[in-house]
Amino acid sequence: MTDPVTTWHRLAGDAVLLDGFHALKHALRFGAEVPVAVTADRAAALALADELAPDVRDVLAGLLSEVPHETYASCVPRPHPTAVAALAVRPSRESSLARLAHTPRTAPVVVLDNPRNLGNAGAVIRLAAGFGATGVVTTGTVDPWHATVVRGGAGLHFATAVERLTVDELPAGPVFALDPEGDDIRGVELPDDAVLAFGSERTGLSPELRARADHLLSLPMRPQVSSYNLATSVAMTLYHWSAGSGAPL
Repeated sequence: MTDPVTTWHRLAGDAVLLDGFHALKHALRFGAEVPVAVTADRAAALALADELAPDVRDVLAGLLSEVPHETYASCVPRPHPTAVAALAVRPSRESSLARLAHTPRTAPVVVLDNPRNLGNAGAVIRLAAGFGATGVVTTGTVDPWHATVVRGGAGLHFATAVERLTVDELPAGPVFALDPEGDDIRGVELPDDAVLAFGSERTGLSPELRARADHLLSLPMRPQVSSYNLATSVAMTLYHWSAGSGAPL
């Protein structure tokens, strides 16, 4: 049997870090290829699976290797309360692009235009997965598969297509961009093939994305409130879409 620590160090450079039990659970549920998983307490991890994820319990039992806590801690940026970590194979860019380009689309694509906060990006991916969105695209320099983003997404990157593109490479479909000066979203029905674009937390929409937008929309907000959190804005917009046409859950 191959030593899990040796396998970990061999794969760590190119693999996706699944940090914690819940990230591993979600990744397995949505078909991730996970070649190695370690835990400092195998019995506790499997007890969690019995309670919260019986559907993947047998897979976890065959996958998890117990290692000393110090060894586990050396594999992650900071130890997770569940003391579980795993490495997964990142989906190919080609497969993600194919999912984003497939038509007819039955759910929107979310675009984060030059996001700056990695945790917020992860929270958006988790939301998108929950609503059954086709995918989440980022523009700019942030890698949407960065370990901090994956941690914020609780492993749900594998439940939707996640890719970094330029504005010119965005999937086909009408672009609805969120902007404080846009039309009230409550008066607009969002189609299933919508591309829903959200500006960065600090600077809003880039000139390139604004020029690409077919419609500018605003979220309802009382006077003197300056803004919503990015993930909150995405949640409100996806809920508005789902209430109008129904998410394919």
